[in-house]
Amino acid sequence: MAITDADILYEDNHLIAVNKRAGDIVQVDETGDEPLDEQVKKYIAAKYDKPGGAFLGVVHRLDRPVSGLILFAKTSKALDRMNAIFKNREIKKTYFAVVRKKPAKPQGKLVDWLIKNPKKNVVTAYDHQVQGSQYCELDYQLLAEIDGYYLLRVNPLTGRSHQIRVQLSNMGCPIVGDNKYGYPRGSKKGSICLHARQLEFIHPVKKEPVKIFAKLPKDGFWEKFEKF
Repeated sequence: MAITDADILYEDNHLIAVNKRAGDIVQVDETGDEPLDEQVKKYIAAKYDKPGGAFLGVVHRLDRPVSGLILFAKTSKALDRMNAIFKNREIKKTYFAVVRKKPAKPQGKLVDWLIKNPKKNVVTAYDHQVQGSQYCELDYQLLAEIDGYYLLRVNPLTGRSHQIRVQLSNMGCPIVGDNKYGYPRGSKKGSICLHARQLEFIHPVKKEPVKIFAKLPKDGFWEKFEKF
């Protein structure tokens, strides 16, 4: 499905942010499906009449079954600077996650060490450092309980692969639909109830505060949590 103006959350000469649909891949993989970065390139080329194509740099990634805010760079300078912002953790990332099991504590910090099995594309969490592991950390807060589902606000302080999914599962609260990490069944839509809700950072060129917000999917389930 092509990117349209309705999918764009923020755009200037340096950056463009898109509300990613669950199921879209960010960059090309072995499936051969058209990735989101190519869709955004086509959108920019058509909008600004660039027959030679448009530059687009991938700043960060979201897992395929995850929806929400993803940011791209429209210039190489912005890409280099945004990469540094992410690397130095000078950005606040906010996600919404829905789980079925109420966390033991309404808010807290999770610290784990992760190891990824690239062949199986599965990450394992440990409560102590092991050889080859990566440190990861997130804060969470319980926002609401609706119809037996619990909405968590999650702020990852590191950016590891599958971090939120495996850390919440390791806490005993797998994300709804995420059968890779302990939820009893997957979604027929190939999605999980994890949504990249907001990014806050200082613009890499303008040096002004930026806050970008992504509405929740309209899929008959997420709507009940939109007021949060």
